[in-house]
Amino acid sequence: MNSEQIKKNYEIAKERYAALGVDTDAALKILQSTPISLHCWQADDVVGFERGEAASGGIQATGNYPGRARNIDELRQDIDKVLSLLGGKFRFNLHETYGEFNGKFVDRDQVEPKYFEGWMQWAKERHMSLDFNSTSFSHPKSGNLTLANPDKEIRDFWIEHTKRCRRIAEAMGEAQGDPCIMNIWIHDGSKDLTVEKYRYRQILKESLDDILSEKLPHMKDCLEAKLFGIGLEAFTAGSHDFYAGYCSKNNVIYTLDTGHYEPTENVSDAISSLLLFVPELMLHVSRPMHWDSDHVTLFDDKTRDLFAELVRANALDRAHIGLDYFDASINRIGAYIIGVRAAQKSLLAALLEPIKTLRKYEDEGKYFERLALLEEEKTLPVGAVYDYFNLTNNVPVAEDYLKEVEQYEKEVLSKR
Repeated sequence: MNSEQIKKNYEIAKERYAALGVDTDAALKILQSTPISLHCWQADDVVGFERGEAASGGIQATGNYPGRARNIDELRQDIDKVLSLLGGKFRFNLHETYGEFNGKFVDRDQVEPKYFEGWMQWAKERHMSLDFNSTSFSHPKSGNLTLANPDKEIRDFWIEHTKRCRRIAEAMGEAQGDPCIMNIWIHDGSKDLTVEKYRYRQILKESLDDILSEKLPHMKDCLEAKLFGIGLEAFTAGSHDFYAGYCSKNNVIYTLDTGHYEPTENVSDAISSLLLFVPELMLHVSRPMHWDSDHVTLFDDKTRDLFAELVRANALDRAHIGLDYFDASINRIGAYIIGVRAAQKSLLAALLEPIKTLRKYEDEGKYFERLALLEEEKTLPVGAVYDYFNLTNNVPVAEDYLKEVEQYEKEVLSKR
């Protein structure tokens, strides 16, 4: 697309938004400075570098598209390609199983910060901060229960693993001078009806109390709820109501994964309530289809609603934005680009909402006017503003990135 035409389109869009009291330059400045955390597991289908095995334990990647990253060098090469096609600010999100173990088997209750020093240096060179996740799935001791397991030996193994992950996150946060966001998600549950819900949740609470008792100033904890897991459809110990209560009581960040709720729910509805009771939110943005299938994030109504609620609540400074999907059926680099751009466009659309006028209409009881403006804003030229954002970041505009991804597949991915 011609750069002069992009600039011209932006000026027209700028005038259109200004007529509604919206400053596009200010919106672009916020978009530029708001980081999105890229998830490492899209590049290799959640395999990691511990055992080289497909994900299991309530989680599964589907598809066998060629070009999966098979080692750390290939994964980093892919992420560098992704970053070259995106404008804005980014973080990088690692699971524990992505450490540099150098061919040595390191069990999860033995993991240490030294296995992630290479990642810290890599991220520093790219001016990115790291985020981190404990990994309770895809392990012989995962079973159906980890932190909620009545078997003390199994439970203690996972408690120790999670404590060590927090210390890794602490080392990352201290090294980068920016708190590392450490997410705890467990698959614990039951395939069929259980009569021990209270017992399992009581054990989970006690495990979390133990894990979080160590105060670490350079990292932040967040807890991620889930509706169900594959093979664990009847009961999930770490449900929304469990973690909403735990995070509220203990002042812990709540992780909202948009795939972890009923398919008919609009997860954005939870934002305004949770923000009243928890210190911050971590967003894992994905796209469920019928169930928690982790399809690539799109610029759809639910994603737009999610960011709209954050902006309307003036809560961008209390939210951390990350992606969480793993589609192995399409070009994985392309999947990153689509998802990131969808999240950015959703945030931009929220920042460009004529919120002052909408609030005025609502306060004055002018509900026809409010509804009419909400409809009209849907066709405002957000695309022209986003094109300008990419142009000023010297990355491909609109569909121009397709050729870059196709060329990378031809030269790199197809040869793996």
